[in-house]
Amino acid sequence: MNAKNTMNTQHMRHIRRAALATGVGAVLVAGVLVFVPDRDQGPGPEARARAAVGAGAPASLPDVAALIRDREAWLRENPKDAGSWAVLGAAYVERGGLRADTAYYPKAEQALRRSLKVTPGERRNPAATTGLASLANARHDYAAARKWGEAVRKADPARWTTYPVLIEAYNGLGDYPAAGKALDKLRALRPGTPRVLSVSSAVYHDRGWREDAAAKADEALTKAGTPAEKAGALHALGGLAWERGEPKEALRYYDAALKVARDHHPSLAGRARVLVALDRADEATQDYQAAIAERPLPEYALELGELYDSLGLDGDARSQYTLLRDRTTRARADGVNEELLLARFESDHGNPRAAVERLESEWRRGHRSMRVSDALGWALFRAGEPGKALPYAKRATEQGMRSALFSYHQGEIERALGLDGPARRHLEEALRTNPRFSPLLAPKAREALDALGELPDGGPKDVYGNGEYTPLSPAPSAPPRGTAPSAATPSAPPARSAAPSQPSGPSVPPVASVPSASSARSGSVSTPTVPVSASTAARN
Repeated sequence: MNAKNTMNTQHMRHIRRAALATGVGAVLVAGVLVFVPDRDQGPGPEARARAAVGAGAPASLPDVAALIRDREAWLRENPKDAGSWAVLGAAYVERGGLRADTAYYPKAEQALRRSLKVTPGERRNPAATTGLASLANARHDYAAARKWGEAVRKADPARWTTYPVLIEAYNGLGDYPAAGKALDKLRALRPGTPRVLSVSSAVYHDRGWREDAAAKADEALTKAGTPAEKAGALHALGGLAWERGEPKEALRYYDAALKVARDHHPSLAGRARVLVALDRADEATQDYQAAIAERPLPEYALELGELYDSLGLDGDARSQYTLLRDRTTRARADGVNEELLLARFESDHGNPRAAVERLESEWRRGHRSMRVSDALGWALFRAGEPGKALPYAKRATEQGMRSALFSYHQGEIERALGLDGPARRHLEEALRTNPRFSPLLAPKAREALDALGELPDGGPKDVYGNGEYTPLSPAPSAPPRGTAPSAATPSAPPARSAAPSQPSGPSVPPVASVPSASSARSGSVSTPTVPVSASTAARN
């Protein structure tokens, strides 16, 4: 007991020294360390990062680096401090994401498990358990994230920081009803905070409720307390503008985000994306190169490679695709699952059959999000199996999210099956949603529409694809629009089916139908507020 008291006394002295150096007072409230800023000075970098990391909110790279140095120094002298191990592990996860350096993830796992070794159990050590859930999300292991997150929720349902982690896990598994329920609980526990508003905006975006998503992101911007939070909200608004085909407005948001936080690489990559749409390819190339130099994310390499492809610069494109392979190989060594990204690459630039195999494996693991469903449908189409592809493409588009890419994929699949009416409708929808959604695929969408020609006299015979279509091979039929496909949808036909059987691992809940934005009347996530403008909603 004396040794423990001595350690706690030393810990508080260490904190007080750091507090005095940064103008921050530190007190213990109900066993939780709370930093109290001096009236004349804001909190120092360690305090800012600790507050952000503990809440799952954005933090700046310098602040996270300062927190890591502080906790590493403390733990060298006090290795039995479970709380500091948990903070250090969460900070490693955050730094890995900020620097696009997956090498921090094994270090994070070691720190978090060390914390649980000192103080085991999700009830006694929820911070470390939640940290493992966040790490699993960063590694795209959503089943593990769900397991850790639900353990903390069961032990302490009122711990609000668990719910953003669970929402990300549920979305990765395609369990959108569970994500909605988790958001309802989060909003009840922490209404109106920037973090909760940002999570709400992301959930609404995935449901296709763009006005609600913009309103929440706008409100998050007005309430943001740090540059990182402001940049995150501006980036979200830029992404929404880009997806609805307004590149000039998106550019204004991304520029504003970069003025607030110069190292906000998602906004740098976002600006590159919209510059391509504005026919400013040289500037876009520079922004992509700058983003990759600072944060070598494989998805940035894929986008830049496709830009080079569209410009006829085959050698430069191959260099970026090589970088993509190198980065995903490193990520795999650090426990990161990049199968979805690799499958997207293989479908359009490599081996579509390999993409199918990767995505079938993901499906068996329970990763059945709309993004996986879209990618699997496209991979099957590219591998020469449009009949098997169509149910997956429908499953992706019918979840609610308005995606030009999803619509284009479905339109091309339907065109290959001779479903000219639905194909024309979805290709037009893709170009109406965002006419410049891809430097490679948007021109192909226009070419496909030209090849379909004008509507025949008397109108289309089979607008929705439900009349004369006979599958080329046994394949599951997607449910009519507005109905709820089951967990096994699409079902598995024999012999190398594109729809693997229900995995024996974690069960995957059924995908419920997604109500339209016009049904938004109540406070739950499944029925958000009636769509209004962002500025109006921010005032409410």
